[in-house]
Amino acid sequence: MNVAFVAPYLPPTTLRFVRAALAGRGVRLGLVTHEPLERVPDDVRAALAGHWRIGNALDWRQLEAGARGLAEQMGGLDRLIGILEHLQVPLARVREALGIPGLGVEAALNFRDKARMKTLLREAGLPCARHGLAADLAAGRAFAAATGFPLVVKPPAGAGAEATYRVDDEAALSEALGFLAPSAERPVLLEEFIVGEEHSFDSVFVKGEPVWHSLTRYLPAPLEVLRNSWIQWCVLLPREVDGPEYDDIRKAAYRAVRLLGLETGLTHLEWFRRPDGSLAISEVAARPPGAQITTLISAAHDIDFYATWTRLMIEEAFDPPYRRYAAGAAFLRGQGRGRVAAVRGLEEAQRAAGELVVEVKLPQPGQPAATGYEGEGYVIVRHPETGRVEEALRAIVAAVRVELAE
Repeated sequence: MNVAFVAPYLPPTTLRFVRAALAGRGVRLGLVTHEPLERVPDDVRAALAGHWRIGNALDWRQLEAGARGLAEQMGGLDRLIGILEHLQVPLARVREALGIPGLGVEAALNFRDKARMKTLLREAGLPCARHGLAADLAAGRAFAAATGFPLVVKPPAGAGAEATYRVDDEAALSEALGFLAPSAERPVLLEEFIVGEEHSFDSVFVKGEPVWHSLTRYLPAPLEVLRNSWIQWCVLLPREVDGPEYDDIRKAAYRAVRLLGLETGLTHLEWFRRPDGSLAISEVAARPPGAQITTLISAAHDIDFYATWTRLMIEEAFDPPYRRYAAGAAFLRGQGRGRVAAVRGLEEAQRAAGELVVEVKLPQPGQPAATGYEGEGYVIVRHPETGRVEEALRAIVAAVRVELAE
């Protein structure tokens, strides 16, 4: 199989997927990237069957030119894949232009355009937040008058809570719309703010049929984390995911994925459990999850889920793994501004959770402050008992303090 992997840049998480694809049986991998060949890590560069540099992977015409160039180098392309949310529509356009199997444009737009997605879900009777598009402040105020505060304001094609705001009154709404500068060509998405526990639901479909799923819980919700820079948050992946308490989200999630048009792939769906027990779907993505959830799935099943995803996308093959553990990630976020000056409380955290730790990325002195909600580092733990994992996560974030200084 000749496979093109599109990776604009090569941070550690992306490289884990690239290396997994390189290790696939019978796979000849080419890379379409913004990076020159000399900046590709030595082991990856030595194993590549092709490399094509472009200036903007989000421009589907540049991406098509890169894919065609790679196809000439490699003698054709059988698959075109990438992990980033922003790439899914350009990838689909190029697949259709080159006749490569995989997610098509209409389905990719259903997953990528969150306003379009929510309209489809609500019209099908699936539970999700009320929403609307606003091209200016007047439209935003009209939606707020009909729905009430608080609201969530974000781009329709956002990802990972980027440029996402919770607004509690008209002044905050005006400020958020001032930052986002909506227009008729680039409206913003407004949603009712859902109160409740936030979770994710990750599922694998093969040829239109669900074959596996996983669940996580966010402690607390990512939007709350973005609003409070002092919060060190956690993602908990429980061992038990097949109980009747999840029957409703399994049914709703599978309906949503089918409705949006995925045939084969991995989806990441975010959802809420309201205080009254009802659920609401927030949004769905047709790509691997962020927030170290792929690593958590690997730890919980004693497998390399990065390799599992690449095999799914290349061979359309998936062997459902057995869940042996609960797992969780504690994200270490700096207090203050500037660069990492010190990391305190590591010995206490080690005493509380050391035997459960399976992977660590500690903040390093001099490291710049992170811009996203994952912070400057993380600790991943696992144990056969979900309660032990949750206790360890809470102990870690209670003990560790990352100090920033100008």
